Amino acid sequence: MASALAAKMGLNSLRRKQAKNFNVRITTMDADMEFSCEVKWKGKDLFDLVCRALGLRETWFFGFQYDVEDTVAWIKMDKKVLDHDVSKEEPITLNFLAKFYPENAEEELVQDITQHLFFLQVKNKILEEEIYCPPEASVLLASYAVQAKYGDYDPNVHRLGFLAQEELLPKRVINLYQMTAEMWEERITSCYAEHRGRTREDAEMEYLKIAQDLEMYGINYFPIRNKKGTDLLLGVDALGLHIYDPDNKLTPKCSFPWNEIRNISYSDREFAIKPLDKKTDVFKFNSTKLKVNKLILQLCMGNHNLFLRRRRVDSLEVQQMKAQAREERARKRVERQRLEREKHLREVAERARDDLERRLIQLQDEAHMANDALLRSEETADLLAEKAQIAEEEATLLSQKASEAEAEMQRIKMTAIRSEEERRMMEQKMLEAEMMALKMADESERRAMEADQLKQDLQEARDSERRAKHKLLEITSKSTYSPSAVPGDAMPPDLSFSRENLSFDFKDTDMKRLSMEIEKEKVEYMEKSKHLQEQLNELKTEIESLKLKERETPLDILHNENTEKGTSKHSNFKKLTLQSTKTRVAYFEEL
Repeated sequence: MASALAAKMGLNSLRRKQAKNFNVRITTMDADMEFSCEVKWKGKDLFDLVCRALGLRETWFFGFQYDVEDTVAWIKMDKKVLDHDVSKEEPITLNFLAKFYPENAEEELVQDITQHLFFLQVKNKILEEEIYCPPEASVLLASYAVQAKYGDYDPNVHRLGFLAQEELLPKRVINLYQMTAEMWEERITSCYAEHRGRTREDAEMEYLKIAQDLEMYGINYFPIRNKKGTDLLLGVDALGLHIYDPDNKLTPKCSFPWNEIRNISYSDREFAIKPLDKKTDVFKFNSTKLKVNKLILQLCMGNHNLFLRRRRVDSLEVQQMKAQAREERARKRVERQRLEREKHLREVAERARDDLERRLIQLQDEAHMANDALLRSEETADLLAEKAQIAEEEATLLSQKASEAEAEMQRIKMTAIRSEEERRMMEQKMLEAEMMALKMADESERRAMEADQLKQDLQEARDSERRAKHKLLEITSKSTYSPSAVPGDAMPPDLSFSRENLSFDFKDTDMKRLSMEIEKEKVEYMEKSKHLQEQLNELKTEIESLKLKERETPLDILHNENTEKGTSKHSNFKKLTLQSTKTRVAYFEEL
């Protein structure tokens, strides 16, 4: 009995110890992590643990998001994790996301990990159509996403179809045009090929620089009503508060920058905004739910604090981070330039090697042809020599026959006196013999001349043979590889690289040169912006003829109207804030 009681007490003690911990699954945009947390941990304890695991120091942009009923909420840093309305089923799932967006990504985002997390989140929102993106900008953004993932374009590797499994464009854009997947890939690849030389970090930053000019970028929308009960949308972002028509999330009807707002508070469902201008009355609006009010207040406070923070001198921590980031980027740039030089030298050496190989093949072909010519010359010389010998033998035989004919003629003359009849016969035979002798003499002379001509042809053939042998010796001597024949800037015989020759020291002169390059980049900024606009217009022109007008969404129509008017996100914000705060408050209450 005592042992059973002791065992039961031990089991209860073990359960109490186990209950002190709970498991949490943290989902980022590209990975999932699980942590064992203590029951007493507050949101900040878990947040610091996750940031350390990610190596993230720009923590002020991020938070833990979770779903509650039909909306979302964020973990409060000063409140215990388990005291929130999260599901208590383990592992508890929380989404690690950017809660606040920068005004200017290039100036504010310091760490590469921060930039990468923002890139993934913004890319996902564009693809899920939570941020409206016009078709031409979608194609350009897709090309930068491909550059970030695959690196420089290589036509031998990135052939048609390599993007078939990639999700790069919003479905709305794909459905809006009579274009096949191959046609979209060709458009994206055409832009992708122009990004050669950009690193993953550069491509992601270019993506964010384009995306931050989209009308719905970084804005959280909430349904509200003003005093008159008009249904409106409240937009909260890094610049301030914006009031929208429910059917138009692109163009606000009025805006209130954070520097015009002194205090924000709510009571139950009523929100009160107190302007900085004391002559302006407090304006109020009602939200749909109490939980939405809490979310609005969190976003307003966080964005307002960051708005003020950007306009102060950077803290020591941020200054150190920026200095480290500059040094790291300078180091990466120098390393990238060194690699580019090595790559260039390797390409030059490979081209020199290919040229040498082609030249060697050419010389081998010439040697083979010369050898064939020599063999033909030798065969011709042998044939001519044989013909000359035959002609000489024929000439000797004809000469011998001529001598015999002449002897026969003398013999006939000696016997001619025997009789007249015999004389006449002998005369006739003598005449025939003379004619035969003349014919034989002519033929002998002709054969002698032919023999002389054949001797001359034989001599020429032997001369041609000597010339062919001489040329073959010259070609053979040229094709022999000699290290001294390689140009000074070509590759050494073994085609290997010396690390000593390709080493590069990071000196002060490099920093000066990098500084000059940075200044040059600033000067070229306006030109790049102009080039970007021209690129977007060119893309729009290319695909405009394939658009199906009947498939345009209300946001497409609104964006086209804004484009025709020449208005943009920033120009419209400046225009709305030109009027006094009092005038805008009165306009909001009369909507």
